[in-house]
Amino acid sequence: MKELTEAIGHITSYTEWIMLVLTIGGGCFLVFYSRFKPYLHIKHAIDVIRGKYDHESDSGQVSHFQALSSVVASTVGLGNISGVAIAIYFGGPGVVFWMWLTAIIGASIKFYSCGLAILLREKDEHGNVLGGPMYYMKLGLKQYGRPLAVFFSIAGLVGVLPAFTANQLTQSVVQVINPEQYLSLGEFYWKLVIGVVLTIITIFVIYGGLKSIVKAATAIVPFMVVLYMLTAVYILATNAEAIAPSFKLIFTEAFNLQTATQGGLWGLILLGIRRAVFSNESGVGNAPMYHGQSKTNQPVHEGLVAMLGPFIDTIIVCTITALIIIISGVYIEAESNGIALTLSAFEKLMHGFGDELLMVMIICFGISTLFTYSYYGTKCLNYLAGPKIGKYYNAIYIISIIFAAVASVDLVVGLIDLAFALMSIPNMIAVLWLAPKMNLAMNSYFNQLKVKHE
Repeated sequence: MKELTEAIGHITSYTEWIMLVLTIGGGCFLVFYSRFKPYLHIKHAIDVIRGKYDHESDSGQVSHFQALSSVVASTVGLGNISGVAIAIYFGGPGVVFWMWLTAIIGASIKFYSCGLAILLREKDEHGNVLGGPMYYMKLGLKQYGRPLAVFFSIAGLVGVLPAFTANQLTQSVVQVINPEQYLSLGEFYWKLVIGVVLTIITIFVIYGGLKSIVKAATAIVPFMVVLYMLTAVYILATNAEAIAPSFKLIFTEAFNLQTATQGGLWGLILLGIRRAVFSNESGVGNAPMYHGQSKTNQPVHEGLVAMLGPFIDTIIVCTITALIIIISGVYIEAESNGIALTLSAFEKLMHGFGDELLMVMIICFGISTLFTYSYYGTKCLNYLAGPKIGKYYNAIYIISIIFAAVASVDLVVGLIDLAFALMSIPNMIAVLWLAPKMNLAMNSYFNQLKVKHE
């Protein structure tokens, strides 16, 4: 395990710089290329989610709200709760600033990529729409698109495995419940037992197909987000005097070379970008796979809806989690990172029972993430080998849950970071290449909207 973790880290150290240039450099280009227009229509995005612009005759399988809920199910949750903890543990409070910046830029990437997933999609023999990075690469880039689509899909088979989710779910249950006090099996075997239980739960949902996954995610996620927000607001309200100093610490530490992680300021920035990309998946290409199934023929609608993801995920939820960790001070003397750090912060600030409450939310968030990620992997294998072979991805997926449950957090974080970096490279190349097509659709739509309002 140690040798494998080191090998993955070595490879990632090269690929992440390419990801950095494409995601942040490309994202900044898209922000200015769009002339900030998508950012000025957030209210319109909310109206689209409410169904104000729905048409029964549009192609697609799921509503805007269901698509956003499913994507948020895979991002809001462990990426925000334990991903932020990992970032602060290694980089200090200043890393949060770079996560914010990445999320703002990432919203533009989501607009273009998820809009393209509607603009360039096709139908299978049953009349179901097929949308996502591999399809806008194939249809938009012609002979250059197919190699990129294959590369993306292969990386996606690894990137969407439930390694991080299963690992952090298991860690939280073991830490809070401490099953050793009831039956002495050893931590490894208890993690194995939890992994098997998670596998059984996941099987019941993912073999029901896309609609089953979407139904489960839509039922779980909104309630859990509200519960998490209410709990967090209570913690912040009872520690209101520490909020302003925490924000000040984030801004000052973001440019503090003395406290920056190894690698100086660039190391700190890179850590923030990695955790933000892991949190909201901007540029990775997962979200367009779900948004590409939305029941709409208007790419701008889906682009605007998708933009809300990074704001909900990183700007709101990640910030709240970061404030709680900073206010608690647990990151200063912590010996372990990941979900254990956030659990300690909640326990300290919620009179000793916050970790149990957070564990319940983590389980719900984590299980919904297990459901949604299985669809991503199936779609990647469907593209590579066809639906007859693609359906077998779920078998690989559920087996990996057990492996991830007993693996080290360093190994699973390194594995996902590498896979996400490899996925983002072909995806960002395609998005930047096809951005003019999306701009034509955007300018045409907003001009029509302007005339209608006049």
